This record gives sequence, structure tokens and C-alpha cells, in this order.
Amino acid sequence: MKINYIILFLFFSTQLWGQKITISGTVKDSLNNVVPYANVIAKPKDLSKNLQFSITDNEGLYKLQLTKGDTVTIRISYLGYKPINFQFVASNALKKDFILEPSSEELDEVVIEMPVTVSGDTTTYKTDKFVDGSERKLRNVLKKLPGVEVTKDGSVTVLGKKITHMLVDGKKFFGGNSKLAVNNIPANAIGDIEVIDNYNEIAFLKGLTDSNDMAMNVNLKKDKNRFTFGDVEIGKGNRDFYKTNANLFYYAPKTNINFIGNINNIGEQTMSFEDYFSFSGGVNAVFKGNFNFRGGDFSQFMDHRDVLTSTQKFGALNITKTATSKLDISGYVIFSDSNTSSFVEDFNEYPTLIEERTNKTDAQNLLGIANLNLEYSPNTKEKWHARTQIKRTDNRHDNNLASLVSNNTNTIHTDKRLTAIFVNQNIEWHKRKSVKHTFSAVINYVFDTTDRSTSWTTNHPILQGLIPTDNSQDLTRIFQERNTQQQNIDGVFKHFWEINNSNHIYSTVGNKLLIEDFFTEDLQRLDNDSENNFATSGFNNDLAFKLNDAFTGLHYKFRIGIFTFKQGAFLHNYNWNINQQTQVHKNKWVVLPDFLAKVEFNKSKTIQFNYNLKTSFSDASRFTNQFYLQSYNSVFRGNENLENNLFHSLNIRYSRFSLYRGLVLFANLSYNKQIRGVRNSVVFDTSNPNPSQQINQFLTAKLFNNASEDFIANIHLEKDIKNIKYKFDVGYNDSRFIQEIDNNIETNINRSYNYEVGLETLYEKFPTIELGINQDIGRFISHNTTSKFITTVPFAKIDYYFMNGFIFNFEYRKNIYNNKDFSQKNSYEIANTSLSFNKENSAWSFKISGQNLFDARFKQSNRFSDYLVSDTKTFILPRILMFSVGYNL
Repeated sequence: MKINYIILFLFFSTQLWGQKITISGTVKDSLNNVVPYANVIAKPKDLSKNLQFSITDNEGLYKLQLTKGDTVTIRISYLGYKPINFQFVASNALKKDFILEPSSEELDEVVIEMPVTVSGDTTTYKTDKFVDGSERKLRNVLKKLPGVEVTKDGSVTVLGKKITHMLVDGKKFFGGNSKLAVNNIPANAIGDIEVIDNYNEIAFLKGLTDSNDMAMNVNLKKDKNRFTFGDVEIGKGNRDFYKTNANLFYYAPKTNINFIGNINNIGEQTMSFEDYFSFSGGVNAVFKGNFNFRGGDFSQFMDHRDVLTSTQKFGALNITKTATSKLDISGYVIFSDSNTSSFVEDFNEYPTLIEERTNKTDAQNLLGIANLNLEYSPNTKEKWHARTQIKRTDNRHDNNLASLVSNNTNTIHTDKRLTAIFVNQNIEWHKRKSVKHTFSAVINYVFDTTDRSTSWTTNHPILQGLIPTDNSQDLTRIFQERNTQQQNIDGVFKHFWEINNSNHIYSTVGNKLLIEDFFTEDLQRLDNDSENNFATSGFNNDLAFKLNDAFTGLHYKFRIGIFTFKQGAFLHNYNWNINQQTQVHKNKWVVLPDFLAKVEFNKSKTIQFNYNLKTSFSDASRFTNQFYLQSYNSVFRGNENLENNLFHSLNIRYSRFSLYRGLVLFANLSYNKQIRGVRNSVVFDTSNPNPSQQINQFLTAKLFNNASEDFIANIHLEKDIKNIKYKFDVGYNDSRFIQEIDNNIETNINRSYNYEVGLETLYEKFPTIELGINQDIGRFISHNTTSKFITTVPFAKIDYYFMNGFIFNFEYRKNIYNNKDFSQKNSYEIANTSLSFNKENSAWSFKISGQNLFDARFKQSNRFSDYLVSDTKTFILPRILMFSVGYNL
């Protein structure tokens, strides 16, 4: 019903604001060739009205939407041509073509600054042509730019392509993190925005990589040589809820300092699981494929979006300094301290049993990251980079679990502690020796250590028959120490030979050494505090794993017209040693071919095909030949005879963008087939006389042929029709994988479909209204069960700037969850809103906000694993109402 009212309001409102007429046509030169990327601007005679603009597409087409009755001057311009001015009264739609004549003189002045200019791979947006004063952060500015999208989690895409590097005044902002930028940089400090496709931070390496990197550079307004800006906000809500945050920026010609701080207990995360990975270190894109940064075992404790209580403290400082004309120094430090409590109910379907489980968890997570970068350029054709990153985390999780199986209940208290330290140091050298020869080299070192301690306490039976517990004790207390230490020492050298503009040969030689130690100890602490160590029953591991990968590669890249091809192969020699109670030494050669084909019809329409034969090795824990506990109901033992995974990977991507047609189209097809893969084999304790213990599992790792196969397809389509943007997304995923359960091998199928349709209004003086519906259909098929879940989510969003200072925001989602197997259907509604006021030219702002307006208690979802289907309820924060005061510096 709520959605119906919004649809009716949208329909009648669009009729009211729909008095628009269109002028369109083609721009060509005097030789009748189309002129792409020419600027077409309509300047109204009434100066209080906004400019309208268009850019011709690759076919020279343009289109402008004008308010009926307006008198405008249409100006067509392009570098090297004489501009054309055309007077027009917008009474009826008009088709009008223009011919540009070459100009032999350079214009003395620019009458109208172009809103968007395209030069090579760089697109520049003049943001003052798009904003209206209602914007508060970079996020709001970006949403006004044509072809730019900002997701809820802070990711930015331009013409369907994701921004991978975020820069401010040409310098990386907190390592290039887009979320910290879009949610914190004040809108009133933003000047021009540049989008750079095929980006490489070293100019002379551009064009030598197959990277799809895209950078966004936010240029700040330069009204002073040195200036400080930012904002602070403090808010107080019901039930003792609060929020404070500060964003402070200092910019000088040679020094930039940025600080971001946030303290709240409303579940607002400044840094999430996905953001963590953007701070995992790295090397230049020319070495892509030669490194796989894991970044330490930190992220598993960071993703707590839906919780019952939450206290978050976050601080980040970023500094860049131009020390000399040849040396730049930059670095950042990040600190995060979170305390959360969560409550989750799971309904788990095992192959032969049903488990009802509740989890209550209290978690404290501390994380610190420090990063230092040195960039030295002795001349324009040589570059040195030195990067150092240090991360440390300390985490504690206290969990109370109740498991109900066949009317038998087990309650278990789990206490987990984790301390991890990660250090990464690398040095890069790049040299443009001549027009035809470029060299790159990197030496990389990683030290990564993780110490985990876990205790399980219960007065019920636990893992009977799988661990040698003394069951005569009043309380069963199991303790585990599990420690991992890893070192990587890597070196790679590359030579790029540019025979000519259309033919390149790339050669690579390198060596990667991994040294990993894995230690476990499992024991029971008895009532008298003595220990029952499980070592005599085949537990406890002390394993040293060493893997050396020596490799060389040769690739040939050539262009023919609109076609680009690259083919080649890497030859790897893998030599590994496993040292535990027994010793294993193996050596093998592997050839990994790859192929790329790209068709670039023009800058706005491309299709690309990639094929790779890939390989990977399991970590040391999978090679253990002794047991260790994985959880309160599972025991694992590895397999020292495992070898490398091997799989085919194919990908086809198509992208199409037309400003003239108001069209964005992106399609992707992926196929992966694991020729040889490591998978877990599980045996359930089905013979145990205690039904509650029959879900206990013994797991081991095995190498299977044709272990898995995945097919993924998705399409994203946007189309502007008059002043409405229509959006359509559809996705399909079909995964098949081998699973060995109770010594029987079967093939499981996980098949899912999803789609989203929606529309968004684009009127200048009318609320931006977005309506849509999303549906996910999941089906999991095993040898004896079929599970089907359907989640339907209608949604609505309104953003409205009115009365010169008021901003109203509202978002609504209704989740309708349907478990077809058990005929279970329920729904919950989530709505958030805010009303803010900022008087023009005033530094003060005020906001009233509401979170979870309908006071929903939980969210429901489902998930599949190798042998388990779960239906999950996650309980969430209650309704929060808050009043906030902000001040802009």
C-alpha cells in the first residue's frame, strides 16, 4: 500500500513536470565526417535558468531536453573548429544538423566553459554546471554527473566500469579508497572531477598493461594557496543512541593532511569487510597476475552489519608531502575499535538431520593499519616506489550457542581470541630505456603471523567418538591453540618491447618463495585443572610447508584496426616440501596459457574475451596429517598428498554507452571449470546413539578430477526516456560441484536467478524518486533434497531539495521471504529517513533522522554450503530517532 501511494504521486507529478521538447541531430565537419565528443550547450535567455548540455556520441549524434517555451542560444563547439551559435524557441521538437568549419585562429576567450570535456582516456566534469547547492558530500555530487553511479556501500562506477583508484589533487586518498572519499569529502570544496580510463600511476607504463583500472581524480577548489576545510557533526537520539563524526582537511602546495573520525552506537560502520581489502597492500598493475595478496587473517572479525548493539570508534589520518621535485612521501594510519553483540537463529538442513540453532555473540575488535609510500623520480623516464604496510588486530569473541537436534539440546560456550600481525615491504623500479624498451622489477616481502586460542565449555556431550574426552568430568572444557606464520619472498622482472605501435612483446622472469609454519594443540582441562592432551589420539600438528615457484613467461600483443589480441603462456616449476611426522617432497612443471581479444568499436562500445588456465595451492593447514578441531561439532585432518588446483577460466564482457540515446549497457558471461580441485570430504557420526551428536563431522581434504563447474551471466541496462531513467538488472548463476558425504560421491547443484527493475526521476526542480523491485530465486539440489528460496524486495527512495536549504531523504525496503520447502513465508520492512536544513552561506546545519522506522526485529536470509542448507534470522538494532547539529569549517 505504501508503494502504491508513491507510484500514484510519481505518475501525476511527472505529468505536471513533463512539458519538455527535444532538439536533436548530427554534428559533422566540412568533409561530412561525424564529429564525436563535440559540446552542444543550450543557454536560456532567462539567466535564472540552468544551462542544458549534450556531448555528441561516436556517431556525431546529440540530443537536448528543453523546457517548452524557453528561448535559448545553442552553441556547438569543438577544439580546432569555429563555434556555431543558433537561436531557438522551444515550441516544438526539432531535428537540426550542424556543420563545423575548421578554424585557423586560436580563440582569445572561452565564452561558455564546457560542462564535460573528453580528451583521450580522460573525461573532465565541471561540477559547478551540475550541482544546485543541495549536495553535502562527494557522493551527492557524483550522483549528478552523467554516466556516474554511486552504490550504497560507496563503490563508484562510470559508464558501468568500477573506479579502482580514488585521487584527490592527483594523490591517492587513503590508498585510493572510494568509500572514505565519497562519504567524507565536503561538496563545497570540490572543483573539477577527472575520470581516467586505463589508468596507471606511472605515465610511461600506460598502454603496457591489460588492466581495466579506472581512476577518479577530485580537484579541490583553489581559491587560496593554503586552506583548511571540513565539517563536524554531533547527534543525540532516543535510548541513549549517539553519533559524532569529524572530517578535517588541510591543503597547501606541498602538503596535504586529511583526518576522518567517527564515534557512534547506531551500527554505522566507517570501514567494512570490503573496505578492508582495499588496504591489503599491492604492486603496480604491470605485475597483475604475478601476485595474490591475502593481507593477513583480519577480515573474518570485521563484518558485523546487523547487530543488536554496536559501539564503533574510528580514526584515520592521511598525509602526503612533496619533499623535493623528485621525491613524494605519503602515508596513512587507521584505527578501528568496535564492540558489538549479535543474536542469530539458524534452521539447518543436513543430509539426514535437522538442527535448530541459536547464537548469541559478544565481540570486541581492534584494528590498526599504518602505511608509508616513497615515490622517487630521478627523471621523467625512471621511477622508484618503496611501500611499507603494517597491520595488527586483536579480537575477542564470546559466543553462547544452543543446538537442538531430535529434541536433544546442547549448550556450548565458545571463547575465541585472535592476534594477527601483517608486514608488507616492496620496492619497485621502472625504467623507460628507449622508445622501444621499458623495464620493470619488484622485490616483495611479506611477514604474516596469526595466533588463535579457542575454548569450548559445556556440560553436555561434545564430539563423542571423535575426540578422546574424559566424560566423567562435571564440566567439559576443550582448549585449542592454532598458530600460523607465513613469509613470502618474491622477485619479478619484466621487459616490454614495443616493436611499433601495433606490435608488442612482453617477457617475464621471476621467483616466489613461500615458507609457512602451522601449529595446533588440542586438549581437555579437567575439573582439577590437570590436562588431558589429545596428542596420543592423533591430534596436534607441527607442520613446516615450503613452496618455491620459479616461472618465466612470454606474450605477444598486436593491434589490427579495432581489434587487439594478446596471447602467451607462463611456464612454472613448483617445488614443495612438507615436514611433519613424515616428509614429502614433490616437483612438477605446469604450463599456463592465456589469451585476450578485445574489439573496441569506439570509446563507448567494446567487447572483450579473456581465457586463462589457472593454478593455485592450498595453505599449510590442508596438508596436516594429524587431527585438529574446527568447531564444536567438527574435526579436520588434512592430506599431505594434495597437489595444485587447476582450472579453466573464460570471461566475455560487453559494454555500451550513449549519452545521445541515454543508454548504459553492460553484460558479462563467466565460465570456470575446475579440472582438478581440492574439496572437503565429510563423514557424519550417524551411528552415534545420541541424536544430538549425529551432526558431528569428520572432515578431510581430497583432490578430485572435474571438481566443480560454474556459469555466471549478468546484464545491467539503463535507459533515459525524457526525464525518467529506467534500470534493469538480471543475473543467473549455475554452480555444480562434487561432494563426498559418508563415502558417497555426489554432484550438488546451486542454481540462482535474480533481477531488478526500477525507475528514477531526473527533473531539475522535482524530488528525485526511485522505485523498483528486486527478486532472488535460489535452488539447491543434492542427491536426496531440493531446497528453494525466494526473496522479493520492493523498494523506494526519495531525495528532495526545497525552500533553499531543506533536504528530505527517505528510503524504504520490504523483504518478503519465502521458504518453499517448509511453506514458510514472512516479511519485514526497513525504512530510514532524514530532514536536514542548512541556510545558504551559513556554517551551521541541523538534521532530524530516523533509522529502522518500523522497528523491525530481524532480517531473514538463506545460504548453501557443500552439505548444509541454512535458513537464518539475524536480529537487528531497534528504531533510532536522532537530532544532529553540524558545523562546516
